[in-house]
Amino acid sequence: MALTCGIIGLPLVGKTTLFNLLTKADEETSNYSGRTKTNVRVAEIPDRRLDFLAGIYHPKKVVPAVLEVTDVPGLNPGKGAAFLAAVREVDALIHVVRAFKSEDVPHVDGNLNPLRDMENINAELFLADLQMVETRLERIAAGKKIKGETLVEQRALQQCQEVLNDEKPLSEAGLTDEEWQAVYSLGFLTTKPMIVVVNIDEEHLQEGGFDGGDSVAAYAQKKGIPVLAICLELEAEIARLEPGERDLFLEEMGIAEPGIERVARAIYKHLGLISFLTVGADEVRAWTIEKVTRAREAAGKVHTDIERGFIRAEVVKYDDMEKLGDMAKIKENGLARLEGKDYLVQDGDIVDFRFNI
Repeated sequence: MALTCGIIGLPLVGKTTLFNLLTKADEETSNYSGRTKTNVRVAEIPDRRLDFLAGIYHPKKVVPAVLEVTDVPGLNPGKGAAFLAAVREVDALIHVVRAFKSEDVPHVDGNLNPLRDMENINAELFLADLQMVETRLERIAAGKKIKGETLVEQRALQQCQEVLNDEKPLSEAGLTDEEWQAVYSLGFLTTKPMIVVVNIDEEHLQEGGFDGGDSVAAYAQKKGIPVLAICLELEAEIARLEPGERDLFLEEMGIAEPGIERVARAIYKHLGLISFLTVGADEVRAWTIEKVTRAREAAGKVHTDIERGFIRAEVVKYDDMEKLGDMAKIKENGLARLEGKDYLVQDGDIVDFRFNI
C-alpha cells in the first residue's frame, strides 16, 4: 500500500496544478474557489538511478517508487470540517502557499501575505488537535474509574495539551511508545510530516526571491519545515513540452531540473523513506521502505514468500554499479556482499534476495 500525501492550502493557490504535475493528471484548474471534490492519484518519484540501470539491463519495464497524492479542496470559511476530515486520511502534507501576483486570480483574503497564509492553515491544524484532546479528556474525566490503559491515555493527552498550548506540534510531544499507542487512533494532524511549496511567478524566479521570503524561511526553520519555491505555472509549461524541447528550455532558463522533481523527492525524504533497487531483464524497480529496515523485512516488500524463506541478500552499492557499469566486474572486484537478515538496507542498494521455501 502506497503512503499518502495530501496537498493542502487556501483556495486558488495552485494546489491542483501541483497535483497535476506530480501525478500527470489533467484535473481542471479554473479560477474557482468552491471545489469540494477530493482528487486522488499516484505520483512517481523521479530517480535517475533507474534510468541508468535500465540502460544496462534493457528491461521489459521500469517501475519507480510511488506515493499516493490527494488534492484536498481549499480551506474555505465554514467548510473546515470537510478540510480536516480529508487531512486526517493522509500520512504527510504538502502545504501550497501563494506568492505569485495575478490580477486575474484574486487572493481569498484580498492581498498577498505568504506568512499569514501559512499561519492560518497551521492554526486550523493546531486547533483541531487541541479540540480533539480536550474532548477526549472530558470524556475520560466523566468516567467512573480511570485505570490501566485509560490512565496511560489520560497522561498522554495531558502532555499533548501542554505542548499544543505552547504552540508546538504534537510531533514534539515526546510521548513514549506506550503513550503514542494509547492516542494513535485519534488521528492527530500536527504529527504529520509537512513540506511547504511557495508558488512564485516568473519574476520571482528571475529575481531569486519573493516578497515575505525571509519571514517564511524563518518561520519554517523554527518549525523544522522544508520550503521549496516553485513557479508552478512555468512547471506546467515545461511538462507540456516534448522531452528534447524540455531539456533545451531548462538549459535556456538556467534550471538544473524541473522543480516538480525536487518536490517529489523532498516529500519522500521528509517522510523518512528510501528506495532499494532490484534489477533484471524483466524489470528494474525501486522499492519503498522506511529508513531503518532490515534485509528480511525488505524482502517482504518484494514477496511474502521471500521474507518467509529468506537465506541472505546479495548487496551491491549503486555507486559501484554506476562506476563499473557491469555486475560481473563488480563481483571480480569483490564489491558484492552477502548480508544476513538483520542488515539495515541503505538507500540505493541493489539487492538480490536468496531464499528457500
